[in-house]
Amino acid sequence: MEKNIYIIKAQEVFDAIVVGSGITGGWAAKELTEKGLKTLMVERGRPVEHRKDYIGEGLTAWQMPFRGEVEQALVDEQHYVQKKCYAFNDATKHFFGNDKDLPYSTPKGKPFDWIRGNQLGGKSLLWHRQSYRWSDHDFNANARDGEGVDWPIRYPDLAPWYDKVELHAGISGSKENLEILPDSQFLPPFEMNPVEKEMKARIEQKWSTRKLIIGRTAHLSVPAPQHLAQGRMQCQARNECQKGCSFGAYFSTQSSTLPAALATNKLSIATNSIVHSVIYDPKTNRATGVRVIDAETMETREYFAKVIFLCASTLGTTQIMLNSVSERFPNGIANSSGVLGHYLMDHLYGAGAKGRVEGFEDDYYSGRRPIGLVMPRFRDYNEKSPNFKRGYFYMADAQRAGWEQMSSSDGFGVDFKARLRQPGPWYFNLSGSGEMLPRYENQVSLHPTLKDKWGMPQLHIDCSFSDNDWKMMEDIADTAANMLETIGLKDVTKDIRAKRDWHPGLSIHEMGTARMGKDPKTSVLNGWNQAHDVPNLFVTDGACMTSSASQNPSLTYMALTARAADYAVQQLKLGNI
Repeated sequence: MEKNIYIIKAQEVFDAIVVGSGITGGWAAKELTEKGLKTLMVERGRPVEHRKDYIGEGLTAWQMPFRGEVEQALVDEQHYVQKKCYAFNDATKHFFGNDKDLPYSTPKGKPFDWIRGNQLGGKSLLWHRQSYRWSDHDFNANARDGEGVDWPIRYPDLAPWYDKVELHAGISGSKENLEILPDSQFLPPFEMNPVEKEMKARIEQKWSTRKLIIGRTAHLSVPAPQHLAQGRMQCQARNECQKGCSFGAYFSTQSSTLPAALATNKLSIATNSIVHSVIYDPKTNRATGVRVIDAETMETREYFAKVIFLCASTLGTTQIMLNSVSERFPNGIANSSGVLGHYLMDHLYGAGAKGRVEGFEDDYYSGRRPIGLVMPRFRDYNEKSPNFKRGYFYMADAQRAGWEQMSSSDGFGVDFKARLRQPGPWYFNLSGSGEMLPRYENQVSLHPTLKDKWGMPQLHIDCSFSDNDWKMMEDIADTAANMLETIGLKDVTKDIRAKRDWHPGLSIHEMGTARMGKDPKTSVLNGWNQAHDVPNLFVTDGACMTSSASQNPSLTYMALTARAADYAVQQLKLGNI
């Protein structure tokens, strides 16, 4: 990557500006540049070069000073929120935000955990890579039960764009012909281990409506020619992806979309550049550029373009929009509806059950497969929800207890050490991912007085689980425990972590706050991710979502971004924006 792409003159004019460099920002940059637009990508964090800057890659616990744990003083000062993420450790901490520099507020008694990755590539370097299409059941959800506003699109609108992004990114999975979870353009699936195959057989024999399948993941199980042309190689099943992958085996901005955009010679990148607001011209009713604060020098500058794509993350984009005030938009750009900042959603994680599987002492597994299993949604689809709206799916896996688990058992001396060398019993786990309803009262706003170190107003996040959410989590745990007991597992335990330490935000699937819709009076964006009020302003990250479904959203973000970029270029050529 040439260093001079980071040297961007103030006042320079581009065809397009993309704010953010994560999954959606990378796709926007790729699509816009490949369609001929001179594009600037603006990223608030530092540059990260593929392979060179993966400083934790390959490090084992015994090669790190605290065996993979992060020094407590550093956690207390800089990472008191980020430490809650499953991927946070000594080999990945440099890819997480500094909580001291990135403050936000919440009401008393309503904690929200905002996990942030501010660098070139964003959280595409940290995501867990599960990749699922949404179905028409998902896009029809709001219209069906009256919660939220109706989506302005349906599955057929997005299906060809799913095809496009899947073929480029590389999605491993199995064809199942399930209406509730449409098949993707798949690379070969990873294989279930013997216990998982047995659990699948037992469950599907007992419940015809509940299917257990291998998960779908953005990993090159077997690279296709287009992936090899990107310089990417086969997944090594190390499952250390958040440290960075020099093989490029999992999809990220660095491994896939950024090289494609750079190859056009039409991309410039401004890192360490914090977007303060979008510049709006009331005479033309267009966004004309962005105001930027240099993260290191605190200097301000402006960049200009014909079209603006906001891809800074759900909350990051909304913060920028709320801060973009003018006489016409005193409460944030493109906010004539008044719904900007409202309808914040996350997925309901942390509820499920676990049980011990008897037998299979002679079976084990090879490598560290980067994906588990999933049980596609059955509740609120082909099995009625008992006392709540919407539904959930399960993530699952079967593993044997290793020395880490065995070391906590009673024992001492030679016999105890010998026992640590033997694998323990098999366990099978079901963990839910539930759909959170879009609610007006779950909202973000700018704090009236508190600012960050760059003088930007802090976000105030007011979000909590509803009665519907709690009922769903109870059903997730109860149903999982019932399933495991029914198929013969022993020592079954269920849990709902949200009752203890799993707050909104920690599922890291924030959505909503600048939602799509058919009516400009009740939504911010139309069916093309285009602002109703400002026709050359597009939002394609999680802020655009109108409901949350139950499956992981990143693949849908990619498809929406590719579709919106294609539309924006067409409209630009027609002179409509």
